[in-house]
Amino acid sequence: MPVWSWFFIVAAVIFAVMLVMVVVLSVRARKRTNRLKEHFGPEYERVVDEADDQRAGEEELVARERKRQKLDIVALSPEAHARYAEHWRTVQTAFVDSPSRAVGDADRLVTLVMRERGYPIDDFDQRASDISVDHPDTVEHYRAAHTLHLAQEQGDIGTEAQREAFVHYRALFEKLLETDLETKKDTPKEARA
Repeated sequence: MPVWSWFFIVAAVIFAVMLVMVVVLSVRARKRTNRLKEHFGPEYERVVDEADDQRAGEEELVARERKRQKLDIVALSPEAHARYAEHWRTVQTAFVDSPSRAVGDADRLVTLVMRERGYPIDDFDQRASDISVDHPDTVEHYRAAHTLHLAQEQGDIGTEAQREAFVHYRALFEKLLETDLETKKDTPKEARA
């Protein structure tokens, strides 16, 4: 067999191997994208839009999952659960007389529960990122509540906006009080493993 035919055979084998690698990588990327979209829902779209690049956005979400895996998030003890639930009822009742104070109290109460559960609480953006891994369906409530809370601190917002902020805080508060950390919807597959 002539030497040039060996070159064609080697080239064909190299081409076939590269083609298989491209297909495998493409399938893996598609599976990862589907998994992230399914888990994060609207948060996936928000992060990818902010990143202006799908790959960069997905890397951000995977980094969040990895960071979350390193955190020791625990369920509240029954006593702490009861204490926070009662505190929330008190704050909610106070909303009638002082909506602005109740919104601030709701913000502080959510932060206290996050701290007790084991979430780092130093920076709001980091808190929202951490919460997005466990509660992707609720993180937008947290962002909206926080935005309204900051607007309230900068000036007087109406009672309706304060009510909206309070409703958003309640959505997150209820998720944080849940005792089952192993729900399929709220906990990423990697964290359950």
